[in-house]
Amino acid sequence: MQPFLEITVNGQRREVRADARLCDLLSELGLDGAAVAVERNRKLVRRSDHGVTALERGDEIEVVTLVGGG
Repeated sequence: MQPFLEITVNGQRREVRADARLCDLLSELGLDGAAVAVERNRKLVRRSDHGVTALERGDEIEVVTLVGGG
């Protein structure tokens, strides 16, 4: 098994550890999972599932940062 796999994050190719979970990716990106919306392969991932969602080769991840203001 290769130690890394390739995924796409917001349209850019990226390598992550083969055993990475979605929460690991968010941490690596410096993002707070409570302040973002995440899609994996065009399906919304609930925040409560970030820690149990394993990343797989070829995944397409879209991360949207929530911004407050008025």
